[in-house]
Amino acid sequence: MTRVYALANQKGGVGKTTTAVNVSAYLAAAGWRVLVVDTDPQANATTSLGVTVDSGAGSLYDVLIGGVPLASVIVASKRPRLDLAPSAPALAGAEVEMVGLRGREHLLQRALTPVLSRYDFIFLDCPPSLNLLTVNALTAARSGVIIPVQCEYLALEGLSRLLETIRLVQARLNPSLRIAGLVMTMYDARTNLSQQVVDEVRRHFPGQVFNTIIPRNVRLSEAPSYGETILSYAPYSAGAAAYQALAEEILKRN
Repeated sequence: MTRVYALANQKGGVGKTTTAVNVSAYLAAAGWRVLVVDTDPQANATTSLGVTVDSGAGSLYDVLIGGVPLASVIVASKRPRLDLAPSAPALAGAEVEMVGLRGREHLLQRALTPVLSRYDFIFLDCPPSLNLLTVNALTAARSGVIIPVQCEYLALEGLSRLLETIRLVQARLNPSLRIAGLVMTMYDARTNLSQQVVDEVRRHFPGQVFNTIIPRNVRLSEAPSYGETILSYAPYSAGAAAYQALAEEILKRN
């Protein structure tokens, strides 16, 4: 069965895209067929995989609003077995246009159905907000939601809103939705604060936090500007080792 995960957190800059792209790269390198769906109008996952959406080229906007088949906009990344459904700036206006559409919360779920058999894993990279695009991703995430949490003082602030959104989607749209795990990101071993945040999150979410912790690593920050994953940009860095371990942990949980 195809595993479909949403990566969500309404806070920006916590590592959603970095996690989606790099976990996908390691799973693809291990022989699995992987699709990243970029549901964020900022298109960071698209850029991180070295894809440029030319004027007139198809994107997720055309799928959700124009009814174009998802398969027609999917493009191959530089890495074998890793594909991308790209975003585009036009997606920023999609939420307003989606309001009047029937079954608007299920648009992405319906679009994914015809391509599920082509992939082992699908990762839905969400925008940093709890808007209709995120709700679509949560509705489609039949394997659960992965929540990246930055190792900072205000890490838990706002998580209550995300958890309430998850509960609402579970009750009304996707009964199988669950928290697949929380990923602690941007961990700084030089500070006590990072470890305190990890301990606090584990206390609030017992058994739901991945063992792998993603360190604060300059190579992880540099890789997207070259359109590369950490696997190809700096495969021997601390960030690479962490995402390889996280990909392996996700496989074990499956």
